[in-house]
Amino acid sequence: PAFAVPALRALILQPDFKIEGVVTQPDRARGRGGEISFAPVKEEAIAEEIPVYQPVKIRSEEAYQYFLDVAPDVVVIIAYGQIIPARLIEIPRLGWINLHGSLLPKYRGAAPIHWAIANGETHTGLTTMSIDAGLDTGPTLLQFETKIGPDETTPELYARLAEAGSPLVVETLRGIAAGSIAPVPQVNSAATFAPPLKKEDGRIHWSWAAQTIYNRIRGFQPWPGAFTVFRGKQCAIWGKPHAGEARDAVPGAIRVAGGDVLVACGQGTLLRLESVQLEGRKRITAREFVNGSRLVDG
Repeated sequence: PAFAVPALRALILQPDFKIEGVVTQPDRARGRGGEISFAPVKEEAIAEEIPVYQPVKIRSEEAYQYFLDVAPDVVVIIAYGQIIPARLIEIPRLGWINLHGSLLPKYRGAAPIHWAIANGETHTGLTTMSIDAGLDTGPTLLQFETKIGPDETTPELYARLAEAGSPLVVETLRGIAAGSIAPVPQVNSAATFAPPLKKEDGRIHWSWAAQTIYNRIRGFQPWPGAFTVFRGKQCAIWGKPHAGEARDAVPGAIRVAGGDVLVACGQGTLLRLESVQLEGRKRITAREFVNGSRLVDG
């Protein structure tokens, strides 16, 4: 995905590296129109006249033969989306180097950036690692750490980490080629996981504290978002914690206070709605929502 493009661009600029090929997923229909579009790394590779290979399954005999024929010194893998079989891992003399969007062993898996924000983490980062047959279990090589802004969303952090990843990949490749990086085994007992996102992950439970809900609003952008049910219809929400207290209000109860639209949350907290989007309709401000829905307190 786009997360891999800055690293590819950085590698292209290095005079001591020669890129033999780019391997990415097959072209797929995307968006409502169902038009076929290229993966971002394929677009970059074509622009730079780098050969592109798109196997349906990386475990196939054809893919195995491809890597044998290319005989790379090293393979850089970033958010590829398939587990690499052991016989492919053994082909490059310097191995497969993965750029992962967390400080491993925390947040192994497919969605580390989303889950770090959704879980309220204040720090995260990047790890380069030598891959093995497990899921993000290989020894780590280099790490980059950064703070997560209190209002930072997944798309914002994703873009920052993608740019930070390119010098980390270059430094890692030079280090392993020179033998100056000592791989560090991961402490498996300290591992946490970031599984692929499901639609249901975006469902809000108003018994949660407002900050917890806000973290999920930030973390699950652009998909699945954060949503609730209003009058039988799915309703996406955006908002922030409010300084006041919910007192004895039932979680999920709405309060219209001056210009603010507040929702009672768990632990006596309040969420101030900024905008909402009922299914099948456009996104509107919370005030427009109140007026159009003729809401009353409670």
